[in-house]
Amino acid sequence: MSQWSQVQQLEMKFLEQVDQFYDDNFPMEIRHLLAQWIESQDWEAASNNEAMATILLQNLLIQVDEQLDRVSQEKNLLLIHNLKRIRKLLQGKYHGNPMHVAVIISNCLREERRILAAASMPVQGPLEKSLQNSVVSERQRNVEHKVSAIKNSAQMTDQDVKYLEDLQEEFDFRYKTIQSLEQNDKNSVLIKQEMLALQAMLNTLDYKRKEVLSKIGRVIHEIDMLMSNMLTEELLDWKRRQQIACIGGPLHGGLDQLQNCFTLLAESLFQVRRQLEKLDELLTRLTYDGDPIPVQRPQLLEKVNFLLYNLFRNSFVVERQPCMPTHPQRPMVLKTLIQFTVKLRLLIKLPELNYQIRVKATIDKNVSTVSNRRFVLCGTHVKAMNMDESANGSLSVEFRHLQPKEMKSSAGSKGNEGPHMVTEELHSISFETQVCLYGLTINLETSSLPVVMISNVSQLPNAWASIIWYNLSTNDPQNLSFFNNPPAAPLSQLLEVLSWQFSSYVGRGLSSEQLNMLAEKLTGQQISYNDYQLSWAKFCKEHLPGKSFTFWVWLEAILDLIKKHILPLWIDGYIMGFVSKEKERLLLKDKTPGTFLLRFSESNLGGITFTWVDQLENGDVTFHSVEPYNKGRLSALPFADILRDYKVIMADNVPENPLKYLYPDIPKDKAFGKHYSCQPNEVSKPSDGGGKGYVPSVFIPVSKILNDSTEPHSPSDLLPMSPSVYAVLREHLSPTVIESAV
Repeated sequence: MSQWSQVQQLEMKFLEQVDQFYDDNFPMEIRHLLAQWIESQDWEAASNNEAMATILLQNLLIQVDEQLDRVSQEKNLLLIHNLKRIRKLLQGKYHGNPMHVAVIISNCLREERRILAAASMPVQGPLEKSLQNSVVSERQRNVEHKVSAIKNSAQMTDQDVKYLEDLQEEFDFRYKTIQSLEQNDKNSVLIKQEMLALQAMLNTLDYKRKEVLSKIGRVIHEIDMLMSNMLTEELLDWKRRQQIACIGGPLHGGLDQLQNCFTLLAESLFQVRRQLEKLDELLTRLTYDGDPIPVQRPQLLEKVNFLLYNLFRNSFVVERQPCMPTHPQRPMVLKTLIQFTVKLRLLIKLPELNYQIRVKATIDKNVSTVSNRRFVLCGTHVKAMNMDESANGSLSVEFRHLQPKEMKSSAGSKGNEGPHMVTEELHSISFETQVCLYGLTINLETSSLPVVMISNVSQLPNAWASIIWYNLSTNDPQNLSFFNNPPAAPLSQLLEVLSWQFSSYVGRGLSSEQLNMLAEKLTGQQISYNDYQLSWAKFCKEHLPGKSFTFWVWLEAILDLIKKHILPLWIDGYIMGFVSKEKERLLLKDKTPGTFLLRFSESNLGGITFTWVDQLENGDVTFHSVEPYNKGRLSALPFADILRDYKVIMADNVPENPLKYLYPDIPKDKAFGKHYSCQPNEVSKPSDGGGKGYVPSVFIPVSKILNDSTEPHSPSDLLPMSPSVYAVLREHLSPTVIESAV
């Protein structure tokens, strides 16, 4: 089943997450129509290879053209229209930057895998549960309801102001009419009655003025209370969800809803401001003793302006944190002289602001960092916000060509920094702009979450560990001295984040059993880790007992191994991976001989091994573990083929494959058959001849086990021998001769 078919079968709450990352950058119609073709291409490799990306973009447009031909024959007018629009959009958007479309599609496919992995996890972790609290959802609904009620109140007040204006015009007309009469006429009974009527009308005017000012005051108070409490909490919650999403957690939605609330509140405040201006206009035409307008209006206007200033300041947010397109799973880690992207949004979406706000990006503005390293930003660092680049029409700006460059330091301290010093330094990307609207001038500033600057890609793993620890441990957006004294982290939450690293990076998260093994490795004991606090040093700085590497370096090497060499097997769930030798033998001891499981090496970085159970002639159970395979050996032979072709020579016996059943009882070929690169019977016999007269050869992994050993003795893996030659040898030579040859 294709990945897209699996996505379509998800529950609605997961489908809503999928919907969030498909827009005009990569329309969902194309994902749906070209699902099989899209999934068969290596978009991740193309995101770092311009020539490959160019070819893929051309092929993508060809695929769209073929779909256009098909739907044209079916006379599907709506689909024809959409495909023509999409083709034009793709060609115009990515013609000069084909790697960008590769990055986008690669990110979309990765997010699909992460969501599929999350959907397959039976239990939510404590961190994810806290982000999806029912109290938070209820507050979101309350905010939207209150904003709508405020908007209605402001519109109703508009009608009151209009009624007041009409009433004052009538009063003004009748008053001026009386004033124009001769003195004799003014003494008539009718005129005196008219004067009494005018006095009553003035009393009504006074009452209505007070009423309108009171209603305006209530609207302002409701906006103030909403902004001070629920809306502020909503914004802080969204920023926290963004932090967690950056380190692999659930996608953070809700920004469009916040934009709607901010925009409606801004519209309501500007509406109130116009009402106060209208009252000032009415004041210039008519005032009297006890008039409430000159007393109350200045205070109300000052409060409105204050609320507008605060609303605009809070509405300027970093929608997408800084990230190198070459490492989309590692946001906030930036390499010098490598481009990164970052996107900002103004949550107050007013047409008058389109292309009127210019945003400037700087680094480490007005802040001190923990080292003497200083940086500048190269590239286009000033751009205008607009509503045209975003699929949802939000008022945003995306910087795509910024590069951090390290300034030369005369202090010469750079070379004296320890191995962890650079990756524990936090820096800040700042953004500033100015909004001029309806006579108001508002200066806006915001900053990215702290970023780590590296100068060599080898620093990336430890830099990413710093990003994980920071965003897990604090919701402070600008604590650049955090690693001067990093706090401990709840182990239960850290394990959840580690599972996210696997679900987001390699498409499948970790089970509770796998997490238990990691907990034991981190703490050195079997514990109930719900209340356990783990130190930063244990996670990333101290070597594991008896090893020359840290826990994080060990885990990162496993992630890299999975991603590059055994990804399909990991996604299928056939790699138990994280299991100790003791637990491994406990699981296998009662199983059928030939049952095996796959686990990651605890002593070798980026290694995977397999252990199988066997039974001796006396009935005793024995276990065999092969020397771990690392990325070098797996580059020569796919792991599935190793499992298929693996042979063991036991003393004087004929070589045979001891691997029969994947734990607990899955026939090996049933589990891995679809991943074999070719079938053994497809290899030519010696008599067939090969290319240019040579017999085709393949690598066969072979191990030799001595009688007094339960472990393969320094296996000579990947022996260059063709299956057909090996079969002939077995037919004509004794096992002793074969053994000596091996």
